[in-house]
Amino acid sequence: MSYYPEQVYWGDSGEVSAVYRPVGTPPDIGESGTGRDALHYLATTATTRGEFGLYRVEMRPKAGGPRTHFHKTISESFYILEGTVRLFDGERWVDAEKGDFLHVPQGGLHAFRNDSDAPADMLLLFTPGAPREEYFEQVSQLADASEEERARFFDKHDSYFVE
Repeated sequence: MSYYPEQVYWGDSGEVSAVYRPVGTPPDIGESGTGRDALHYLATTATTRGEFGLYRVEMRPKAGGPRTHFHKTISESFYILEGTVRLFDGERWVDAEKGDFLHVPQGGLHAFRNDSDAPADMLLLFTPGAPREEYFEQVSQLADASEEERARFFDKHDSYFVE
């Protein structure tokens, strides 16, 4: 009995299919180092064939973040690269620092924010992969949306807020 996932690649000699993203690549949303938030699409569900999505989030000082929510179809993991990010694990808030990690399985309540006076930088990992890019690109446009439009948007993107 094997605990490995089902076979996906059926060739005998491998293939050239790696995707390289150099460190100097500009963010996909926002601008690095400008006191604004920035988001890097390191590995999207399209590039990983739906296996996972990996994003680097640069948060400005006092950036705040989403309120408590959960996902029904995807897990979300947080890895702090720099600064302090407040993470909610469903029971308590913790001040996570460089090297700290939080995994939230499907259904797990969570939230994050930067309340500090310094910038923070973290990795977000979603498994399995989901098209989070549309969510990231459109969530800021909900300010003028009706409650019905907001509900449809969040339902489409597997985000269920509890507060």
